[in-house]
Amino acid sequence: MNTTNTHRRFALSQRVEHVVMLVSFITLAVTGLPQKYAAAAWADAMIKFFGGIETARIIHRYAATVLMLVAVYHFTAVAYRVVVRRVRMTMLPTVRDARDALQTFLFNIGLAKQRPQMGRYTFEEKVEYWSLIWGTVVMIVTGFMMWNPIATARFFPGQFIPAAKAAHGGEALLAVLAIIIWHMWSVHLRHFNKSMWTGRLTEGEMLHEHPLELADLKAGVAERPVDAPTLRKRQQAFLPAAGVFSVALLAGLYFFVTFEQTAITTLPPTPAVQVFAPQTPTPLPPTATPRPVGDLTWEGYVGTLFADKCSTCHGTAAGLSFATYNDALAGSKNGPVIVPGDAAGSKMVVVQMAGGHPGQLSADELARIQEWIDLGAPEK
Repeated sequence: MNTTNTHRRFALSQRVEHVVMLVSFITLAVTGLPQKYAAAAWADAMIKFFGGIETARIIHRYAATVLMLVAVYHFTAVAYRVVVRRVRMTMLPTVRDARDALQTFLFNIGLAKQRPQMGRYTFEEKVEYWSLIWGTVVMIVTGFMMWNPIATARFFPGQFIPAAKAAHGGEALLAVLAIIIWHMWSVHLRHFNKSMWTGRLTEGEMLHEHPLELADLKAGVAERPVDAPTLRKRQQAFLPAAGVFSVALLAGLYFFVTFEQTAITTLPPTPAVQVFAPQTPTPLPPTATPRPVGDLTWEGYVGTLFADKCSTCHGTAAGLSFATYNDALAGSKNGPVIVPGDAAGSKMVVVQMAGGHPGQLSADELARIQEWIDLGAPEK
């Protein structure tokens, strides 16, 4: 296996782009996942490490802005390579990728004799790349909805905002797991691939990972050379359009991060204070304030009460009237019902205390009538 001859795999611009993406992704992960799992002890420790939730949120937004800038640059750079340099679009999925995936699976379980030979990008790399593209789109869209909730609610039902939060957190967790399980294994653990740092692969590595591309390189058909006049002509057509499009995307990014401040401002937490509850005697309900009444006389209270309670049934025709003071003391043909100075011996009190009388007095009213009689049943 030749370890001296090397072949260029990634240009310097691609490697710098990868480093910026790497830093922004890690920053988003370590500041975002603690917010998703805020109740966990490890999340609380990480939030404190960043100086509190407010600082963590600010760092998260800066990293998100960098990610979107990388996305704008990547789109423009890919368009330049395809439109101007006319490189082959080897990252597009094909039917061959499905066959390679099946043959790799069969090889891993011992049902195929050899691994499939693959070109510049393997099917695993294509899956990872397009997953990154899809995930970035999801994160940007859902991030905008959470970053600008009022604007979102103007065009969509309010349920879209918590749905965006769920999708944002779920996609973030999926992306982190994919990097840890898939990317780390295939690029760093299975075989440490240094091409994203050095920009080159040895011929032996190319033969093992990308034999079809190595064959194209040796045959001189891997790249499509462009003469200088043609290159300048294409650049003159592409660069103005790309500039306008990039400015539009950057303007959209500026709109994204400045349109609304609702989700930016964090309300300070309510200060925690120690509860002070001194031991005091058990409070008693307040004493009811009696309603004001007139003097305890016939004219001041009793006559009005009897007119209200007794006049419906008792009158001159009935043989017992409470219309006047004299009528009340006269009683009926069976004798007086009110004996001044003797409430207990007054028939009226006896009947009322038995209860069930059609003109039944309340306990308070009966007590006052008893008091009035015991005082001698004064008229004035």
